[in-house]
Amino acid sequence: MASFGGGVFSMRCNPQARTVSLIRAGTPRSASVSMGVTTSNTSRALTGTGASAGIEATLPARDPLLDSMALSRGRFVIAVTGEQTLYVPSWTEVTRVVEDCR
Repeated sequence: MASFGGGVFSMRCNPQARTVSLIRAGTPRSASVSMGVTTSNTSRALTGTGASAGIEATLPARDPLLDSMALSRGRFVIAVTGEQTLYVPSWTEVTRVVEDCR
């Protein structure tokens, strides 16, 4: 697991399912919500669901978006409807979580 901004954003590997969860701390919601991820070379809207820690979107560990997050120039953006936009550094922790899950 990698945590950023004092736990405001984290990435968690589920090795059995070979998935990576993107978790944005915030108000948990009962309905799904849009989680936008923007890197230096791509942008995608994911469907986030309410989780105990906030809003969570899960991707297959081999999803190219995860590579884009790890290799983004400096930072990537996490935007969740109703929450403050986050600018997350693409530190080595991102790569470590993704690679450990593959």
